[in-house]
Amino acid sequence: MTQLIPQTGNIPRPFASIVSQPYWDACARGELMFQRCAACNGITHTPAVMCAHCSARDLAWERAAGTGAVYSWTTVWRPQTPDFTVPYTAVVIDMDEGWQMLSNLIGCEHDAATIGMRVAVEFHPITDGVMLPYFRPVA
Repeated sequence: MTQLIPQTGNIPRPFASIVSQPYWDACARGELMFQRCAACNGITHTPAVMCAHCSARDLAWERAAGTGAVYSWTTVWRPQTPDFTVPYTAVVIDMDEGWQMLSNLIGCEHDAATIGMRVAVEFHPITDGVMLPYFRPVA
């Protein structure tokens, strides 16, 4: 068995755009953010200029609770580049506010992921001080 850990290598880092900068700034503060449309109340993730539901341009940032449940996952043993530490388990999380996000599972064995597993976000640094959101199982 192999314990899943945050990436520690020189993995590709995200580059913030004008649209995504508030998201990455929040991650640096240890906060997970999403956008909600004032016109239709729809949630948009990843950061966008317009609502994915109604195309309105009236999106506001909200802080997520940072909790959710595993919707799906896959464990990677052959990464795209050798910079990644394997194994890692990519997870799609159903966030409690009603949106999904892709991240990595940490803090458990590589074969522990199950659909519906409750998880909570925690942030870990990579190069240049960028903080990435990872998810850890919670009781």
